[in-house]
Amino acid sequence: MDFANYEQYFHAILNEEITVSPYDKPAYMNYTKLNWTRQQRWLKTGELNADLINQVMEIKHPQDWIIITEPWCGDAAHILPFIHKLSQMNQLITLDIQLRDSEPYLINSYLTGANKSKSIPKLIIRNSAGQDLMVWGPRPQENQELFEQMKGDERDMEEIKLRLQKWYNDDKGRSLQHELLEALTSIPAHLL
Repeated sequence: MDFANYEQYFHAILNEEITVSPYDKPAYMNYTKLNWTRQQRWLKTGELNADLINQVMEIKHPQDWIIITEPWCGDAAHILPFIHKLSQMNQLITLDIQLRDSEPYLINSYLTGANKSKSIPKLIIRNSAGQDLMVWGPRPQENQELFEQMKGDERDMEEIKLRLQKWYNDDKGRSLQHELLEALTSIPAHLL
């Protein structure tokens, strides 16, 4: 689905027009409400890196930017707005949002780490022939390291979530954009 349809889907969940699992659970609804607010904030205030904008403008061939996510995902609320904004910078980019927990279950081809988790969000950039040019996610490396360290220390999941959210608020999308710039720069120019 495109970003407008994703926002409609998100809104339908918030209005309780969609009540499938996990949105039938109060905790997930609370996460989803928070994520809507976070996403809207970054859509309004998130600033794009000038070097990354220039790199995105250099794309000369059609690309599909596929992001696997779900409205309940706290990381996605801080990441998807920047990816959406970037995709709007070049008409050769098509943003396609795939839900992790719905068919065609694309996440099964992009599992994370040794434990093969279905961690999201995942960004897959493909050329028009369907060849993956890059895969990124589920979160910026520094945040991922913080997550793994806290999990290894057996911290409470609520504490982990709060620390990760604080990290995103302090970072303001800079690490994500730096990593995307590095990844896009590493793609051979003739493929862009």
